[in-house]
Amino acid sequence: MTPADSVRERWRLALRAGDLLAVDPGALRGAIVRAPPSPALDAWLARYRALTADRAPWRRLPAGATAARLVGGLDLAASLSAGKPLFESGLLAACDGGTLVVPMAERLEPDIGAILAAALDDHGVRVERDGFSRQESASFAALLIDESAGEDEAVAMRLSDRVAFAIDLNGLGAGGLGTDVSGLGAIQQARGKLKATLVPDALIEALAATALRCGVISLRALQFAIAAARASAALEGRDKANGEDAALAAALVIAPRAVMAMPEDNQEAAEPPPEDGAGEQDAPQQGQEGPLADQVIAAVKAAIDASILSGAERAGGRARSSGKSGAARKSLLRGRPYGARQGEPSRGGRLQLIDTLRAAAPWQKIRGRTNAADPVCVRRDDLRIARYRRREQSLTIFVVDASGSAAMQRLGETKGAIEELFARSYSRRDEVALIAFRKSAADLLVPPTRSLVRARRLLAELPGGGGTPLAAGIDAALLLAVQAGKRGRTPTIVLMTDGRANVARSGEGGRETAQREALDAARKLRAMGQRVLLFDTAPRPEPLAAALAKELGAAYLPLPYADRRLIAAAVAGKGAAR
Repeated sequence: MTPADSVRERWRLALRAGDLLAVDPGALRGAIVRAPPSPALDAWLARYRALTADRAPWRRLPAGATAARLVGGLDLAASLSAGKPLFESGLLAACDGGTLVVPMAERLEPDIGAILAAALDDHGVRVERDGFSRQESASFAALLIDESAGEDEAVAMRLSDRVAFAIDLNGLGAGGLGTDVSGLGAIQQARGKLKATLVPDALIEALAATALRCGVISLRALQFAIAAARASAALEGRDKANGEDAALAAALVIAPRAVMAMPEDNQEAAEPPPEDGAGEQDAPQQGQEGPLADQVIAAVKAAIDASILSGAERAGGRARSSGKSGAARKSLLRGRPYGARQGEPSRGGRLQLIDTLRAAAPWQKIRGRTNAADPVCVRRDDLRIARYRRREQSLTIFVVDASGSAAMQRLGETKGAIEELFARSYSRRDEVALIAFRKSAADLLVPPTRSLVRARRLLAELPGGGGTPLAAGIDAALLLAVQAGKRGRTPTIVLMTDGRANVARSGEGGRETAQREALDAARKLRAMGQRVLLFDTAPRPEPLAAALAKELGAAYLPLPYADRRLIAAAVAGKGAAR
């Protein structure tokens, strides 16, 4: 298949996924659409909206939406006017029977993601706030727009597991690809036939076997695949789903979730022959199911490529965080607002007037307010102050043993790792620093920077050889980490050494003294609570490096032959093991 044919096939499958979702949004629940703002994304969304024009409303999740905005609560204006608490439905209830578009879904706050996941599970929202207790219907299709640019961001697993499709529009242009597959009339006819459309047991077994071979263990995935096969059959006007419907469902639902390559048939262990003729009656039936299962498996193999597998491994292996961003810190005055709490502005917080009035509104009649012309009675217990949460920038501090004959190889791999990290951290504005220790001291060669050009220039003439002042290197890393913490950075220290110290802090030689000082420095660094990774650069795992990692409380990774991608992946939070 040529690259052009591959692009057209991806676009065709993307459109087909939209068709199936439009036919049965209640069972398929939604899709992840991986694409930055682009003509392809706009074309796909416009076409899906046209196919669901009879299923309004169409809502978009605002940036910074709060839990109260999603589930609903007290209608402040109406309550103050009426002098009694009145309820206002939230955004999810307003989407009932329609579609919710979630931009930048990979950066959703965990509490917002949990509310969306619960609503997708229950087809409704339970409101327990502001004195209200009620259940509201909220059955909608969620279009989760994944705009992540790197490998270390993706939609949280709690959401990706609850929608049927993962549509990848990266690198596609809408021009010349076409938008034909189905129209609104065909979608409406398919909805009418959906309840009467059957999925045979043989198809279900084939889909289950395919999911198992791909390492997909979620039962939701199988349910979505069955629903997609039923919707495909209804869209084609059939009363019963066939192998083509199952193959399409497997390609759209199972393939994007695959976490392992499918084994070839000649690599699978042969089943033992039946004893005493047992199973002979089942042979004809198995012969009929074999080609069907092969058809489904072939469709999945055609849909799976290296990028899909790597994306599935990332989604399955990380419980999904928002990348290697800095730690979240609470603040009274700075950061992103995430609600309010009871408190007084006189103690350093910012008054949240709306939340204060919301807290006071239910009590107005008790406090003597009889009509809208009377002033609102607000008491000290009603005061609410804003809560803010700010994400600190990350600083990765490379501390490299530049001594000995093998230093140039280690430093060369370190340069590659730093450049790899720069490419990943560009959009997050993270920083990288480099400390090298050799002879009798440790030097800060690359101060904290985001400039790749500057880092390359400073790294170009990095020297190597001499003794190993390991304690001095650890001391320099600790000092830089403390300074970074004071500037609002979240430091990670990456120590690359074989653990063999032979130069003391005084600059004098002596293995015993140098080793003791290195372990003392490691304990001091551990007491500061810094995140540390230690890469053992010895030709084979070195006991001294393992002992140093234990004193540091660090993740220990023996790398006889350092690899820049392994280093970058471990620093980003993957593959690190003690």
